[in-house]
Amino acid sequence: MTAERQELGLIAQIREDLALYDSWTRPGFHALAAHRLGVWRWGLPKSVRMPVTAGYLLAQLLVRNVYSIELTSQTAVGRRLRLAHEGGVMIHPDVVIGDDCLIRQNVTIGIVSDDATAAPKIGDRVEIGAGAVIIGGVTIGDDARIGPNAVVTTNVPARGMAVATPARVIPPVE
Repeated sequence: MTAERQELGLIAQIREDLALYDSWTRPGFHALAAHRLGVWRWGLPKSVRMPVTAGYLLAQLLVRNVYSIELTSQTAVGRRLRLAHEGGVMIHPDVVIGDDCLIRQNVTIGIVSDDATAAPKIGDRVEIGAGAVIIGGVTIGDDARIGPNAVVTTNVPARGMAVATPARVIPPVE
């Protein structure tokens, strides 16, 4: 992950995201635009922040309820995040996501306890496959790949790959 992120203004960030998505009609673009607005509002004077916060909360509500994408303004998101498909993306507010990442549908990135330090940190240029689950205080290194339906509970090194874990059947207790 890059330690120092280039700070862009809201309009510049949204233009960059729009160029990535090729269309303002994409659900991922809507989710990211709402996220960017939510982050940007904190730099406003309190008198202006209140109405902008109302607009952000409405946009976040629509994105969550229409597209099933949960991405709050508390989540640290790098530049050019691509949410490739609509639906089922849940990202905990304490997660850190690097630049140029790709997240496909039905992905959960979250914590297993109330400890915010136990949130995943996703590096730059990470690709996360459909249905993947990344939980706990794990670090996913730069250029790593997470396969479809993988359940990641340990660190993945840079350029590493994590693939689905086979289910373990536990017999019923009698």
